[in-house]
Amino acid sequence: MHIVIMGCGRVGAALAHTLEGQGHSVAVIDQDPAAFRRLGSGFRGRRVTGLGFDQQVLREAGIEEASAFAAVSSGDNSNIISARVAREMFGVENVAARIYDPRRAEVYQRLGIPTVATVRWTAGQMLRRLLPSGAEPLWRDPTGAVQLAEVYLSPAWVGEVAGRLQEEAGARIAFITRMGEALLPNAATVLQEGDLVHVMMRSDEVGKVEAVFDRGPRRPEGGAA
Repeated sequence: MHIVIMGCGRVGAALAHTLEGQGHSVAVIDQDPAAFRRLGSGFRGRRVTGLGFDQQVLREAGIEEASAFAAVSSGDNSNIISARVAREMFGVENVAARIYDPRRAEVYQRLGIPTVATVRWTAGQMLRRLLPSGAEPLWRDPTGAVQLAEVYLSPAWVGEVAGRLQEEAGARIAFITRMGEALLPNAATVLQEGDLVHVMMRSDEVGKVEAVFDRGPRRPEGGAA
């Protein structure tokens, strides 16, 4: 998987090293060439000098073959514009933008760009938005039989109620992170784009739960797909 990161500050450099360590190819964009010193001599990916919303700069970084794009510069506007260009101009599916002003989160979510507010940011959150497949355990009971994990939610579930998702997955939604705030859902809670769903499930059923979350709701036989 190829991943493009816009911004080579502390966060961007940390993401680049983590992703490269996981075997992904990485390109980092920054308008200040001196910023690339944070990557160190061991970084094998691309270093591209320029603006992250410049289409030619993005092409030099390999955006056309990228599976994910992270905008983590120090500017909210630059991050959201770059994320929109990656999503809308180049069709990158997994896009995330870091923001400093959480009050803007709702606006950005409506544009279809998942955001991570700085005050709530962790490397794990950003990585799960870039690499959504695979539940990341957040807690396990002492026996290892039950675990809490954030599970990638397919866009096909948007508009459906939490009760239906729980029933088909055979798991319990512990809470949802929406617009940077935690929400305790009930069966009638409607799932929205950008929701981060945290699930309690049996450890031996993780694969089953992930498959249900990824495929979308079952359709009646003979019904519309």
